[in-house]
Amino acid sequence: MALIPTLPRKLHGASIWALYVVGLLPAVWYFYQGATGGLGVNPVKTFEHLLGIWALRFLIATLAVTPLRDIAGINWLRYRRALGLLAFYYVALHFSVWLILDRGLDFSSIAGDIVKRPYITIGMVCLVSLVPLALTSNSWSIRRLGQRWSKLHQLIYPVALGGALHYLLAIKSLTAGPFIHIALIALLLLYRPLRKPFLAWKRGKPVAAQQRASSR
Repeated sequence: MALIPTLPRKLHGASIWALYVVGLLPAVWYFYQGATGGLGVNPVKTFEHLLGIWALRFLIATLAVTPLRDIAGINWLRYRRALGLLAFYYVALHFSVWLILDRGLDFSSIAGDIVKRPYITIGMVCLVSLVPLALTSNSWSIRRLGQRWSKLHQLIYPVALGGALHYLLAIKSLTAGPFIHIALIALLLLYRPLRKPFLAWKRGKPVAAQQRASSR
């Protein structure tokens, strides 16, 4: 039995669009804060940092959809595409702020940083890997690619790990934030190889209960 009541089908589309609107509100709020002097002494870096954190949060939410359905009966599968696209939008915004506001479109310096700084290299690899996922996050691509679509979208697993590592290497002081994100991503990824045995065990529970009841 689902822990959260299911929305009527007629509200599914509206709820997905509502998720996009609500999901982008933090970016709008941080932009307003930066424009009005509310992000401290280094608003560009703070804005860039906050966008990156939200990108990771949406990646974690995307990865959590399947375990929530399997373990808790919370079926938010219809929102997974929107969550993944929101993660991509925040990564793109994070990169744009670094490229334009932080580095001032100084492409020679930017190229040097990508090569010399490991955390920037990892971030760029994650961004490039997310592009084909975002471009194929539609029903037409699912039909067109078939089984290849699922294999392609498994890129989200290394991207999530790379994003957490990028966050860890980018910070100047050790805080709990990166380690919490890494721990959550690690738990969600560890569930993947355990999923089939867990579902088999879960399906076997009612059978075992029926067998015990019939043997009484």
